Amino acid sequence: MKTMHKKAWLMIMVFVLLLTACSNGGTNPTNTESPSNTGTNAEGQSGNDENGKEAEPEQNFGKDVKGEITIWAFNENVFEEVAEAFMAEYPSIKVNTVFVPFDELHDKLQTTLASGSGAPDIAEVEQGQFTRYGTGGVLENLLAEPYNAGKFKDLVPEYNWERWMSPDGKQLLGMPWDSTPGVYYYRADIFEELGLPSDPEELGEYITDGENYLNLVQILSANGKYAFEWRDGPVHWAGDEIGYFDSELNWIRDNDRLIQILDYTKRGNQLNWAPHMAHGSDEGKQLVLSGQLVGIALGSWGARGLALDFPELAGKWRVTNLPFGINFPIGGSSFVIPSQSQNKEAAWVYMQWVMRSEAAWKIWTKHSIQPGYSDIAQLPWYAEQANEYLGGQLDYKLYEQLAQLIPTKRLNPLDGQGWGLWVPRILDALDKNVDSRTTLQLAKEDAESMLKDEIEKLRTQLQQ
Repeated sequence: MKTMHKKAWLMIMVFVLLLTACSNGGTNPTNTESPSNTGTNAEGQSGNDENGKEAEPEQNFGKDVKGEITIWAFNENVFEEVAEAFMAEYPSIKVNTVFVPFDELHDKLQTTLASGSGAPDIAEVEQGQFTRYGTGGVLENLLAEPYNAGKFKDLVPEYNWERWMSPDGKQLLGMPWDSTPGVYYYRADIFEELGLPSDPEELGEYITDGENYLNLVQILSANGKYAFEWRDGPVHWAGDEIGYFDSELNWIRDNDRLIQILDYTKRGNQLNWAPHMAHGSDEGKQLVLSGQLVGIALGSWGARGLALDFPELAGKWRVTNLPFGINFPIGGSSFVIPSQSQNKEAAWVYMQWVMRSEAAWKIWTKHSIQPGYSDIAQLPWYAEQANEYLGGQLDYKLYEQLAQLIPTKRLNPLDGQGWGLWVPRILDALDKNVDSRTTLQLAKEDAESMLKDEIEKLRTQLQQ
């Protein structure tokens, strides 16, 4: 997910890179109309007030509620700051924030949910780990009484709502929090020196076309430059755009678009377009500092991490959409309420406040957490904020624009196993020049045969 603290950011980066780089474990922002500038009224519905003035996000979520809640979070510092701000407004609710390292938190949460006791009132859960808890009734359905979270749906980009739904699409198990569109950070100064498009809007439009991007790659490669980190990245980005299975648990990574992106990936690999290493590794950092690695695909939280790791490059980076017209979220987290919680009412007051109040978002955004609610993202104090590290670019506007373009996909507990089958086939295609259509067909056959029993078991479970 995003950067709150350098140690936490590096920890999350390790996880994300495992999901996006095959051998390690693995759009163009056109003038599409953005959502209307609406806030939320007292009922939580979007709209303007009676004078036509934009309504501000709702601030009162239950001042009469009393209680004490415990939160497990894997991001240090920021949650304590948010808790203090919350308790200043809601003194009748005490918040105990417990920091638990990323892997330990998700393992511990799974264990306590399965055992029936020991879970917190709220837990921060990362997207890649969320499917561990998507079945079995261990989390509260936030669409049901007394939560009625459906009133916020129109304020959230569709993909960001759908990814926290249960595998059958009937329950909202996690409250949408941050928005994390994948973006392309690039060295604008070097692009300009090489005669390449360097303006974010111009470059974004140019690289949406695959042939244009390969032409750019060829120029970079001829000058000893790498376009991004991982040689197999684009085909994984495109795969993550759609997921692994549809709502009926049919394998879906075998369409013509993926075949085309795999063809591009094979061609780019032949051009040596990536060093195939993390920019945060010792060797990767040297490639960045020397000006050899000039592009990095990250979630919209990435600018803060670049600023921490490479302060001497301030003003030289810019950000635009990913190449090939690909739009998908990189990372992202949610808050869940375990069914074991004995303080659900107070937990829900807190959860609404941290998701819907400006006070909370003015803290979150300091730590590179982009709001997942369009009315918050369109407030001037956020949307007009210039990023000096990115040369004064209004990057928050771009992130919100791209979030509206991300397709929805259905997550389920079999995605991790799908990844394990997908990666070897992609590596074969790159290293042995296996035909792209054949590669995707073989991956589908692997999934249908090797995961047959698991698919049928989950299908039966979801039909109950």
